[in-house]
Amino acid sequence: MDVQHRPLLATADPLLLDDLLRLATAASTEVTVARTPDRALSLWPRVPLAVVGADLHAALRDADPPAGRHVVVSRDPRATATEGSRLLLLPRDESVLVDLIARAATPARAPAPTVSVVGGRGGAGASMVAVALALAGGRTGRSTALLDADPLGCGPDLYLGCDHDPSPGRRRTGWEDLLNRSGRVRWRDLSAGLPGTPRVSVLTWTHEREPTGPLPVGAARAVLSSAREGTDLVVADLPRSFDPATTVFLNRSDLVLLVVPADVPSVVAATRVLSRLRDEARAVRLVVRGARGELSADVVAHTLRVDLGADLPPEPGLARSLAAGDVPARHPRSPLARFADRVVSGLPSPEKVR
Repeated sequence: MDVQHRPLLATADPLLLDDLLRLATAASTEVTVARTPDRALSLWPRVPLAVVGADLHAALRDADPPAGRHVVVSRDPRATATEGSRLLLLPRDESVLVDLIARAATPARAPAPTVSVVGGRGGAGASMVAVALALAGGRTGRSTALLDADPLGCGPDLYLGCDHDPSPGRRRTGWEDLLNRSGRVRWRDLSAGLPGTPRVSVLTWTHEREPTGPLPVGAARAVLSSAREGTDLVVADLPRSFDPATTVFLNRSDLVLLVVPADVPSVVAATRVLSRLRDEARAVRLVVRGARGELSADVVAHTLRVDLGADLPPEPGLARSLAAGDVPARHPRSPLARFADRVVSGLPSPEKVR
């Protein structure tokens, strides 16, 4: 990172500086240090954030620094800041400061569009649809996060053929490593341990370990925020439960796809899911699989009273391809691949705020 665009730490207090450098490390962010007011003033106009120690605050205030984003930091609970300056106390506000430093080092941009996929019943094919969407994102050049939030699912990594370590000698990261995480995590650091393809990173559950319960809401929030900030597309494969973590994904999704096979038991099961989806998601679309005869996709959509997103015809060779270990939705003639391409092409691309 260009020195001129790193967050600035301005303090002559060695103990406070040690604390600030530790927090910058926790934020995975390079910083610039100024130990005198003059040095701080020379850098101030070009930094995204100035973290000013209480020891230099008065001198810098009197020097009338240029307008810019800054906070005052102290280890003394008796410290005060002038009007217009935000005061953070350590250790009380450490997590707040870590988040400020990390965000200052990341160019501002709109969060990546997020699509969640839910099955109308067990075995509806939601994971395959999620994989197809992630592959479509990769085909358009988007860096894509595929998040498997269902601890009882088979795992989308199996469909992608990447159920192995991401690289020789590197330990694979799974949800189990993040269950107690509630603070900020940078996607750049997290994705290094994830399996996937060149443009798709998969966060799923480690197959060798037994899930202990639903995904904790803190971990869901931390990882989803990281993925939305660090990638161009997020695809979430969700369970049919409505635990707090699942609700986090639904609340933040731009689009939720409900996958329903075209048979009466599946439609009946889907009615139990839909009312909650409508309460929690901003946009819900129906994906009907294998419609034929009188129970057409339009009939299923009318029965469920939800907009039809796709009518996916049966793919005779799909089961054979899956049994052979082939990746689904890669062939350009695949109806599933064509549908995924259409969905992704209709999503906005995150752009940096200028």
